[in-house]
Amino acid sequence: MPKNPEYDRQFMSLLGIDIGTSGSKVMAVSADGRVYTFQYLMHETRHSDAGHMEIDSSRLWNNVQELILRAAAATKHDPVQALCVSSFGEACVPVTKDRKILADIILGTDCRGRSEIDDFLNKIPAEDFYRICPNIPGIQYTLPKILWIKKNNPELYRAADFFLLIGDFIGFMLGAEPYASTSLACRTLLFDLDAGNWSDRLLTLAGLPRGKFGRILSAGKCAGEVTPVLAEKLKLPGRIKILAGGHDQCLNALGSGAINAGSAVCGIGTYECITPVFSAVREKKDMFRQNLNIGCHVVPELFVSFIYNQAGSLVKWFRDTFAQKEKNEIPQDEIFSALSGEMPEGPSGLLVLPCFEPAGAPLYVSDAKGAITGLTTSTRRGDILKAIMESSTFYFYEALEKLSALDIKTENFTVTGGGSKSDSWLKIHADIFGMPFIRPEISEASVLGAALLAGTGLKIWASLKEASVLFCRTDRIFFPDREQHIKYQELFQKYKKLFPLLYQFLRKM
Repeated sequence: MPKNPEYDRQFMSLLGIDIGTSGSKVMAVSADGRVYTFQYLMHETRHSDAGHMEIDSSRLWNNVQELILRAAAATKHDPVQALCVSSFGEACVPVTKDRKILADIILGTDCRGRSEIDDFLNKIPAEDFYRICPNIPGIQYTLPKILWIKKNNPELYRAADFFLLIGDFIGFMLGAEPYASTSLACRTLLFDLDAGNWSDRLLTLAGLPRGKFGRILSAGKCAGEVTPVLAEKLKLPGRIKILAGGHDQCLNALGSGAINAGSAVCGIGTYECITPVFSAVREKKDMFRQNLNIGCHVVPELFVSFIYNQAGSLVKWFRDTFAQKEKNEIPQDEIFSALSGEMPEGPSGLLVLPCFEPAGAPLYVSDAKGAITGLTTSTRRGDILKAIMESSTFYFYEALEKLSALDIKTENFTVTGGGSKSDSWLKIHADIFGMPFIRPEISEASVLGAALLAGTGLKIWASLKEASVLFCRTDRIFFPDREQHIKYQELFQKYKKLFPLLYQFLRKM
């Protein structure tokens, strides 16, 4: 792809925006591999006793505008020429065609939509559904939330001209015509992966018109331009291109350099998500039997699967329960470095059922209960912390083992997110998997990936590979210890035997 001669690469910037469940970020980068600015604003998730979980859509939109203003101020000598948005998946925002926000965001973890998704799935055999839209259906996706709105708030449903996925909603509010980026559309339960478009069959079964969803756009395609009114308000130069982005885990992969088949990114935050990248699946039914999804990567002709649990949340529970003194006295980002000195040198010898909260693929644990086994009076808190990290990693190791049996091999890992700052945790990953784990210099990979997609879509770089080489530099590689790997193999075999026994027992409690 030839580079675009229209732009002065020396005096310009590209803007990435990332919307998470707890906050939003922006990052402006140069054409030659520098980061001009990184900004973050938190937003609140509202919880109710009824099991409802929402984010204020208008507050989120206002925060994004404030972040763009900050980025514009930091790049006034190298003005933004294009932007792209990464976001968490599944959730959507109902809007009118004149860009009026009609309701708040219902999160995937919200309890609403259970009966609606059950009714929908009664209309189509599970394997037939998977052949069209290779996801394991559940309450967390877009479809059940929209069906709940249609049934329980028909006035809102009728007033909504469009239901837009979060990142695409931001692009629409900035000035693009309604669109759905492919990697986010994959998570709606309404997308035909092979056709690369909305599924007429699934829409018909759901009783939803195609017109309530935006046109499908591949990652990096131009969705429109920032409106002149907003450009002036946000101190941006005129005619800023809006490029289609996608799912934050896919942008996380791009921003960490996982852009080839056989690579994977391990994002460690509240959730830990491993996203393996592959080129093709011989038989969808094999992935279906393993409870694993297939989705579009933001890199052309590549696919991903999402394997996740709440490992970060479990480690936070340990901190709040066993390290109150350190929590009160030590800066938050230094607590686990301090506690890691208490962990044993080798495997802990303990096993944890790491399902204290709901876990995702491939087990989809909703009735969450956990356990810590092997405790004695000589057990110390360092042993427990290491066991939590080990067993949470076993959860992923088992899933990757199943993928490997399907000839989807993972050859290297990059690690991002807040948990990537823990050397001890990354060493545990390397020793269990028997593979190197690479920590990049820039750990905020999702927002970086969005910026790289903006630049590649604008043809500032000839390819995503060129952009990746510029920005995805290595901070440190964590190599496995062969002796520890052998010991972990023994502990893993015990974990595989214990997990189903404990899980079935605890479900009855």
